[in-house]
Amino acid sequence: MIIIGIAGGTGSGKTTVVREIVASLPEGEVAVLPLDSYYKDSSHVPVEERQSINFDHPNAFDWDLLSEHISMLRRGEAIEQPVYSFLTCTRQPETIHIEPRKVVIIEGILALSDKQLCDLMDLRIFVDADPDDRLIRVIQRDVIERGRTAEAVMERYEKVLKPMHLEFIEPAKRIADLIVPQGGHNRKAIEILKMYIEKIVGR
Repeated sequence: MIIIGIAGGTGSGKTTVVREIVASLPEGEVAVLPLDSYYKDSSHVPVEERQSINFDHPNAFDWDLLSEHISMLRRGEAIEQPVYSFLTCTRQPETIHIEPRKVVIIEGILALSDKQLCDLMDLRIFVDADPDDRLIRVIQRDVIERGRTAEAVMERYEKVLKPMHLEFIEPAKRIADLIVPQGGHNRKAIEILKMYIEKIVGR
């Protein structure tokens, strides 16, 4: 089993890189654990206060549970991955059953921000992209998928995303084994990455 962490800023192309890795391996060989699934449950927080939660800060995540789940998968045990609702900022009663696989990918903006979790990884990847490109993708995604105005997205970018990126996400480059510039558009880097993974899992 190989445990891979894939981090990078919002809109950097992490999902594209993950999709390419999954597509390159036989069906059923990869388990993907989105970091977003491991946000702390906020059901105890008054509803009116939940909107002020900083989802781009490491304190928003349940690192202990995620590390425990990675250790369980490594031991050959199945896990019940949490399901998180951004509408209510709460963990849902249902879970997703995940069986151990040859490749386990942890993907999220802060996937390389917890030392205990990083120590469990065999390969740490940082997906990099120009800040302007990331902002454009964030605006497109939030306006289309989340119904926000471009002005609201840019205000959130300046007040939350940008400072959190500089403080917590960007430093992860220093512990990454591989940095993928130009995000999901870097075909050569993704091909090299896929070959490495295939070699490790014995294909």
